[in-house]
Amino acid sequence: MEIIYEDENVLVINKPAGINSDDFERRIHRIDKDTSGILLIAKNNKALKFLQKQFQERKVEKKYILLVSGNVKNNKGIIKALLGRSPKDRRKQKVFSIHHPQAKGKRDSLTEYAVLKRFKDFTLIEATPKTGRKHQLRVHFAELSHPIAGDEIYSFKNQLIPEGLKRQFLHASYLKIKMPDEEIREFKSNLPKELKEILNNLN
Repeated sequence: MEIIYEDENVLVINKPAGINSDDFERRIHRIDKDTSGILLIAKNNKALKFLQKQFQERKVEKKYILLVSGNVKNNKGIIKALLGRSPKDRRKQKVFSIHHPQAKGKRDSLTEYAVLKRFKDFTLIEATPKTGRKHQLRVHFAELSHPIAGDEIYSFKNQLIPEGLKRQFLHASYLKIKMPDEEIREFKSNLPKELKEILNNLN
């Protein structure tokens, strides 16, 4: 597994798709099993608490690259929603309106996004989640009727999938955070080879 950065407190890895981030002891945050990209792991409990606090206080900047189905209308946008577990499918998160009888206790979520490139049947997007809810980007774009390409849980029936795509097209590409040494550091991860090939084929 590629190491992006390492010091006495922190290990930053480029997690491939197919590996569960919960398998890592002292992981600081979570990215879905079939999402690739930047994952932070603390080397000691003091660093773990320090870095988790950055996430809890929303002081971490994160960006993701994703390919969604269809032509997203606006070049930039903000998605706000209440999220909670779906009563019909325990694997899924669901958007609730504030007037929904089950809205009480559901958590606010916010994503900013910008279109990077448009293809015939898909749109490549950079998304910046301002909150860290479970499956946030996957639910948000499905709610816009543009589910992430290859997403088995949130995609629609008969949804187009790019040829050769074996997993959801979602990659944690950027992270900016204050480290235990008080330095603010930025980490970047390029799209993995298999996702670059998908885009080349779409061209």
